Amino acid sequence: MKVTKRSAYIILVIVVTIAIDQISKILVRANIQPRTDFQLGERISLIGDTFIMMNVENSGAFLGMGSDLNPTLRIILLLILPILVLGFVLRHILKDKTIDKWSLFAFASIIGGGIANVYDRIVYGSVTDFFFIDLGGVFRTGIFNMADLSVTTGMFILLFVNFGKKKDSDNIEKAV
Repeated sequence: MKVTKRSAYIILVIVVTIAIDQISKILVRANIQPRTDFQLGERISLIGDTFIMMNVENSGAFLGMGSDLNPTLRIILLLILPILVLGFVLRHILKDKTIDKWSLFAFASIIGGGIANVYDRIVYGSVTDFFFIDLGGVFRTGIFNMADLSVTTGMFILLFVNFGKKKDSDNIEKAV
């Protein structure tokens, strides 16, 4: 396969996403006492009670979902299925030359974040989460990491890009 500027861009976004996530997790594991079932662990206030860092090992998926599944089902749903989906999406964006730059960035961010969390599950048996945001009850997140942020950002970009395309195609249809 010939490496084009487009392919290099996709690979670069994926690698940078993984690197940022893994470096942040290494720093958190080394410097913040983890939360366990018996103790709350260290909480570092970055901006009052609004933006907090902590160290939580998540053996499930988003917000701990799936952590109670039997081991075989957890391997299928949290390792095998994500690897297959990430591989399919990567193959798709490398082959489909009609995908715009914003969508390429979004898909590559999603793939990078997904790979980073799958890597954690394989190597550590859990994913290190550490950010928490609470905007006074108006908006409150679960505990998340940089890979989660990359996946979420990628999804929002895809939504905005596709809504823009839908709006443009509606305007074209009305003009005809």
